[in-house]
Amino acid sequence: MRAMLLDQPRRPLREAALADPDPAAGQVLLRVAVCGVCRTDLHVADGDLTEPKLPLVLGHEIVGRVVASGPGAGRFRDGDRVGVPWLGWTCGTCGYCRSGRENLCDRARFTGYQLDGGYAEFAVADERFCFPIPQGYPDAEAAPLLCAGLIGYRALVAAGDAERLGIYGFGAAAHIIAQVARHQGRRVFAFTRAGDDAAQRFARELGAEWAGPSDQSPPEPLDAALLFAPVGALVPAALRAVVKGGVVVCAGIHMSDIPAFSYGLLWGERVVRSVANLTRKDAEDFLRVAPTVPVRTSVEPFALSAANQALDRLRRGELHGAAVLVP
Repeated sequence: MRAMLLDQPRRPLREAALADPDPAAGQVLLRVAVCGVCRTDLHVADGDLTEPKLPLVLGHEIVGRVVASGPGAGRFRDGDRVGVPWLGWTCGTCGYCRSGRENLCDRARFTGYQLDGGYAEFAVADERFCFPIPQGYPDAEAAPLLCAGLIGYRALVAAGDAERLGIYGFGAAAHIIAQVARHQGRRVFAFTRAGDDAAQRFARELGAEWAGPSDQSPPEPLDAALLFAPVGALVPAALRAVVKGGVVVCAGIHMSDIPAFSYGLLWGERVVRSVANLTRKDAEDFLRVAPTVPVRTSVEPFALSAANQALDRLRRGELHGAAVLVP
């Protein structure tokens, strides 16, 4: 099969011909229809996440069709369309797994990081961590739901019932979760890079009542803020923007260092918290919610061989919505 291979961080991906994978016990073999390009892929490729298996096939927003099943796998039939997210395997026995927090499992393995992912023509995945794709979503439009959507949804839930919601970094996750927030009756305030007028227009089109640069204060205080941009300096900025008792949710898997800030910014029972990975329940809940909104994703397709270009566009902040690779 054709695949784009990461040999070492901070090097371009290499197009390679690999043997088609065989599904092991409990796994399904998928013919990849599309694979989304996620900021987490960029963190792996750039060496920000330091424990990848190498060489590695990146990609964890996989939409594909089952073409074979390994021993004991019977959840899906050949031809079924399924999605594969970031969380690829957990032990199922530790305290985190047994308490509904499998996203924190110390032995967890992740698709496109410790497990080969979807920048390829075929992929294998544990059937327990695959999910049926809702009808009505073409393959390309479904791919961003599987990480940008799932992590965004978990972050939104972590914000509680906040009415005035600030979203910092208006990319793939933000453009999805803004739609869910508006559907829930929340008011959305979008923050982008200074001078990114296109992203601000995009945010307004999706229902944000205000959009401006992240170094600017919103027109009124926020009840919560979701940080999708991996910029540590946004944490104290968001704390300044939220009311007492407000929540700042850091939704990225990697962030630059958070600068020192005075205790006064945190005082007043403000909360700073992170969101780590996802659970299967997150996937089940969000994939039920998305069609009811309905969430619409904005995608830009790239050929599989153009994966490096897609990553470069993401790195430079030139994508409004999400990139997807089409084998």
